[in-house]
Amino acid sequence: MDPFDIFEEWDVYAKKKQLITRDVNLKTFINNSKLKIVALTGIRRSGKTSILMLLAQTLVSEGKHVCYINLEDNRLRNRDNVLDETIKWFGDKGFMLLDEITAIPDWEGWLARTHELLKGQLCLIISSSRKSIARPNKPLRGRILPYELYPLSFQEYLNFQHVPLEKTTSAKGKIEKTFELYQQYGGYPEIALTKPSVEKIRILNSYFRDIIALDVAEMAHEDISIVDTFSRYVIQSPYFSASKCLNYFKTIGYKIGKEKILYLEQYAQAAYLFFFIPIFSYKIKDRTQYPRKAYCGDVGFTYSTLGKVDKGRIYENLVYIELKRRTQGQYDICYWKNKEGLETDFIVKQGSDIKEIIQVVYDLELDDTRKREINGIVECAKELNINKGTILTNTVAEIQTVYGIKITFIPLMQWLLQMKK
Repeated sequence: MDPFDIFEEWDVYAKKKQLITRDVNLKTFINNSKLKIVALTGIRRSGKTSILMLLAQTLVSEGKHVCYINLEDNRLRNRDNVLDETIKWFGDKGFMLLDEITAIPDWEGWLARTHELLKGQLCLIISSSRKSIARPNKPLRGRILPYELYPLSFQEYLNFQHVPLEKTTSAKGKIEKTFELYQQYGGYPEIALTKPSVEKIRILNSYFRDIIALDVAEMAHEDISIVDTFSRYVIQSPYFSASKCLNYFKTIGYKIGKEKILYLEQYAQAAYLFFFIPIFSYKIKDRTQYPRKAYCGDVGFTYSTLGKVDKGRIYENLVYIELKRRTQGQYDICYWKNKEGLETDFIVKQGSDIKEIIQVVYDLELDDTRKREINGIVECAKELNINKGTILTNTVAEIQTVYGIKITFIPLMQWLLQMKK
């Protein structure tokens, strides 16, 4: 099949497909693409393709010359000079939306050349499920403006479920029930639109396998079974240590080195399958040697893999993804722990400037739990010389001052629905 016919097929499909809007500013992408290459990145199937298609439809409605092409189409994979062919087909002026551009060899070199030669006349908006697109090699540095896309926020999930944000008793009941589904099955758009629970699990498992095979294993040049074993170990481990993971592999008969474990950690994070956050410390040695806290790219993988919902871990995971969504790489996120074992789940900082500290706990009913969680955030605040913190929980909503530290308790569902700052 002629590549021009393939391009045309995808372009027509994108401009006609009916889609649900997302909580993203399409105008920002369009305006910024006039100066930089705009790159959408994020976990596979999180909605990058839909955003590009929505952009195509928006630009068409404004009378702009625009095209959309899915470069992961297997009919394009073994062809030479595919990216040059797109220019021959589309021309050198307008908006070109290229989905999963990292599937094509020498994508970095082509982007650098094209942006340099056609800057100001051909606007490029691209996507990839690999984080490397946001941190490219030297020819593209300074040319790419990355945006990270995550599975649906809870607000978006309600929209996909057609659940209105109203204050009536009935509406509150629907929102709470929907929140339970969100915790169990996660925020993938397709999952939100799928009704049978069996189908939700089937789709989640297929996503999990695809990310392992098409992203992590391919980038790491590793056997899929090893990546799968690694991934299932991480899902059931609140803290990740390469040494403990290595011991696990040895107990089940795998001969694997620690260096390979560290590579798998790196590539799993590059594919947004997992996130590994370090301990807070001003010493590089501590940040590299202490265990990292591990979170899934979507909480649905926890239930589809383990068959259970651990509310405490799910709550933490939801908060982490929401923090990533809100901060868009502008801040660092880490956890704090002292020698006595007291802990604060999240520190959001920019350089040495601490923006906020957040503790996450599902159930505060037991006095010992409440005391431990409050002590953790108080000691953290004192050490970091700040006077406030937030505890996200299931139902508690109050403000309390402890040893001069103002602690705001907020139900997680309410916090998730707060407007972005």
